[in-house]
Amino acid sequence: MFHKKTIRDVNVADQIILVRTDYNVPLEPIDSESHSGTAQMRIASDLRIQASLPTIKYLLEHDAAKIILMSHLGRPDGKHDQALSLKLVAERLAELLPGTAVSFVDDVSGPEVEMAVEALPQGGILLLENLRFSTAEEANDEEYVREIVDSTHAELFVQDGFAVIHRGHASTDAITRLLPSVAGLLLEKEVTTLESVIQEPQRPFVVVIGGAKVADKQPLIDKFLPLSDQIFVGGKIAADGYQSNNPKLIVAEDFDTAGDGAKLDIGPVATAKLIEMVQTARTVLWNGVLGKVEDAAYATASTILAKYLGEHHEITSIICGGDTAGFVEELSAEDPSLRYSLVSTGGGAALELLCGEKLPGLDGLEDL
Repeated sequence: MFHKKTIRDVNVADQIILVRTDYNVPLEPIDSESHSGTAQMRIASDLRIQASLPTIKYLLEHDAAKIILMSHLGRPDGKHDQALSLKLVAERLAELLPGTAVSFVDDVSGPEVEMAVEALPQGGILLLENLRFSTAEEANDEEYVREIVDSTHAELFVQDGFAVIHRGHASTDAITRLLPSVAGLLLEKEVTTLESVIQEPQRPFVVVIGGAKVADKQPLIDKFLPLSDQIFVGGKIAADGYQSNNPKLIVAEDFDTAGDGAKLDIGPVATAKLIEMVQTARTVLWNGVLGKVEDAAYATASTILAKYLGEHHEITSIICGGDTAGFVEELSAEDPSLRYSLVSTGGGAALELLCGEKLPGLDGLEDL
């Protein structure tokens, strides 16, 4: 059970609502260049924008007066980097919400923001500029978000940026000391689904671990050894010789190799063993790709697993980790019939939640 108040537990009608979203979307250059000679960018995947829509639509349907969205994008290190402006996100959001007034302002506080909020019609949406254009965001500066609250006249804060709840930043932590603070629907879904695999997964429960760094994955392996029925380890950590004597833990032993002998994907025997494991599973948690998926020649095992899980909807399938979620999302774009129980929008946040770490952006919300 989700133990924090959500937007369903409070009255949002006629309120100016400040929502922390996660619009840290991947960008890619367009072939043409702008007049300034810099490459123009476009959104490579709008998964995170799409994921924010249930909360936004709920607020609109329940007569919120005005919705102010805030997010970061990339790592501008306190500099106003126009290549990391959220204007592109506002344009995409307007496309996804036809009939709704969606505006953008290139600041987060001050007179320009006040005027933009004042000009917003009833039921309108305003996206503020990249929070990380100021170092005060990552410094958890309370005065920084106080200025945002004062400029927007916000009356309620909604945390819906699951991917940042493990960060003690101004828009995740300090903000909760200034406004009544509740969870959005995305945050509720992510936390509830991930906690369910810790507390009461449907069995058999199989965990699939890939990726490159043992240091990142060992806490997850340690956490799930007593909770899962089997753990399969692939990816670079298996290729680098990861070992375990635990009979519940299966490590890939054959690999597809490059001409120089580098092990870049798990091999057919390991892949067959993995699919045999998930065929009988009721719950599968997958974190970490199984090969060098950016090269199609070494994406075979990850593709086979992703398609199997996406085609077998009776399996509770939870995909977490930035690279893994991005890989699965690309496959889903090519084949919309692939469906998963959860493709998590948060890499680090999901891992820290699963491992029982402190989550400032969740802890500060009002309890039920």
